[in-house]
Amino acid sequence: MMAITERKAGDVTIIDVEGRVTLEEGADEFRELTRTVIREGRIKLVINLEKVPYIDSTALGEIIRCYTTVTRLGGGLKLLAVAPHVHQLLVITRLLSIFDLFDAEAEAIKSFGKPVSRQGSTG
Repeated sequence: MMAITERKAGDVTIIDVEGRVTLEEGADEFRELTRTVIREGRIKLVINLEKVPYIDSTALGEIIRCYTTVTRLGGGLKLLAVAPHVHQLLVITRLLSIFDLFDAEAEAIKSFGKPVSRQGSTG
């Protein structure tokens, strides 16, 4: 059974995923949560895959869709604690170069840089 939760670290949203993510289990939930988060304007995302032993092409497609959307909106998406199988899938699909992979959550969060203060804008 797949479980998915979200939490915030400053202006970064961490999405914790647990279990297999496939067409049958979890891909829909993942899509719904990421769409909601992006709709709320949260476009700095860290997807924590530490407890995800397996994803299929459907789940990978959802991660790519999410990455494309947040990048277009000026945000970013980082992958955290990618399991060997998932890493291998990224290698095979030649997507390894697209994603920033991190082993430590703090490093993934820090990679977004400091939040930009929006002062002095005269509309």
